[in-house]
Amino acid sequence: MPQLQRLHLDHAPALLEFERRNRAYFTASIPDRGDHYFAHFDARHAALLAEQAAGVCHFHVLVEDGEVLGRVNLVDVADGSAELGYRIAERAAGRGLATAGVREVCALAATEYGLTGLRASTTLDNAASRAVLARTGFTPCGETELSGRPGLRFERSLADEAGRRRP
Repeated sequence: MPQLQRLHLDHAPALLEFERRNRAYFTASIPDRGDHYFAHFDARHAALLAEQAAGVCHFHVLVEDGEVLGRVNLVDVADGSAELGYRIAERAAGRGLATAGVREVCALAATEYGLTGLRASTTLDNAASRAVLARTGFTPCGETELSGRPGLRFERSLADEAGRRRP
C-alpha cells in the first residue's frame, strides 16, 4: 500500500512523471493544468514548497516503490480551514487510494495542522470523486462551476478528528 508523504524537493522527478503520464486521464474529469505547468515544473514545484513552508498549503504524495501514485493536498489554509484536492494515477484507480489518502489527510489536518474544517469541489460528472468525498465524511453544500463545467461544493467538519490530536 502506498505511503502518504509530505511533499519535499526529492519528489520532483517522480511527481512530474506522474503528472505527465496521467495528464489525459486527469483532463477527462478535471481541468487541465496546461502546458505552462509542465514547461515550468521546477519553478512551480519550488513555489509549492515555499507555500508549504509558509503554512498556507500542505501538499502530500502517495508513494509506492519510489513512484508517485497520487496527490492529496490542502490549499488556501486560512481561518482554520482549507480546500482539499486529490488525484490518483489511472493505473492505481479503483484500489481505494483516494479514500485512504483523504482520510489520512483529514486526520493530519486536525492533528498536525490545527484545522477545524475542509472544503472540496468536484464536477457533477466525476462520480468517483463524489463517492470519495461521501465516504470520507464530506457533505454537499452548494453548486459551483469548474472551468465551465457544473459541479458541487462539499464541506467537512474535523470535530470528529479533534479528539485524536497529538499532545
